[in-house]
Amino acid sequence: MSFMFSIRQGPARMAQRLPELSKSALMAPSRSFHKASAPKSPSFWSSRIAGSTVTRNAFVNSGSRRFYQQQTIAPQADGSKMRNLLVGGAIFGGTLVAINAVFNHESREDGGMPIYEREYLNNTFLHTGLGVGIIGLTARQMVRTGFVFRLMVTSPWIVGIGGLALSFATMLGTRATDPDNYIPKYALWTGFNVTQAAFVAPLLAFVPIQILGRAGLYTVAMMGAISVVGATAKQEKYLYIGGPLLAGAAIVAMSGFAPLILPATALRTLAVTENLWLWGGLAVFGGFTLYDVQKVLYHARMAQAGLIKRDPVNESIALELDFLNLFIRMVHILSGRNNRG
Repeated sequence: MSFMFSIRQGPARMAQRLPELSKSALMAPSRSFHKASAPKSPSFWSSRIAGSTVTRNAFVNSGSRRFYQQQTIAPQADGSKMRNLLVGGAIFGGTLVAINAVFNHESREDGGMPIYEREYLNNTFLHTGLGVGIIGLTARQMVRTGFVFRLMVTSPWIVGIGGLALSFATMLGTRATDPDNYIPKYALWTGFNVTQAAFVAPLLAFVPIQILGRAGLYTVAMMGAISVVGATAKQEKYLYIGGPLLAGAAIVAMSGFAPLILPATALRTLAVTENLWLWGGLAVFGGFTLYDVQKVLYHARMAQAGLIKRDPVNESIALELDFLNLFIRMVHILSGRNNRG
């Protein structure tokens, strides 16, 4: 309290009291030295032994406490990791069973997935994983170098519109490039992933790593379950849902722009649009995952017939966008639960 009171008095009062403070500070060690030099113990060696014993006991006790703390913290970390894995596995299994029960009554007419379809689907998911990895590493580097904070201090409209334009340009350029031109194809694809990293980087800067890990695990489980259903379902069964899903994506996108248009006093309307953006977006992009997996298999059959070229890079772009949209919504949902808890 005296320190806080002295600060509130101002620099002039502090300058006036500085000689008194320095005098008292200089006299305190001298008084303690004279008190310590007083002959309180009968022997100098007994005091040295007693002091060394106390010091050694203090080191032993602190080391033992640190050891026990490490022993108690490590199982908690392992338990949380195991709990997250179990939750992710439960989400994967539950989603797989539910979607199979609802959408997958009919089996494939050809008796199973041919080898060329399996190879093409595996190659597409390999590029999807590489793209998501590039996005994550680039976003982390943007946070470390401070690029995200420099973007945030600039005009949000310029950053948003410029980022969207660059994202669309690299995506269209990647799709238009022939798959035989490896260097420009992968260069444009990498540029597309970098633009997506700029949109994801603020999450890495402000959201705790535990929430990001759980959201990533849940997203992988959800997409994995839906992909299994789409791969084992009847051929071209869900290709018709592309149009309705596109209309739903437009509605979800408009609900995302609602806070920029509606006034802050329209709390109930904003809450409805937020729920539509979150849960409606989960449903829409989950459906897009089902549609995109079946589209990959359809393109594999067309490539096998010689009608088109095999292009897993183009196929992976749609799955990457599905993953990012599901992941961002998972992060928002888990962050809201964490704030309420």
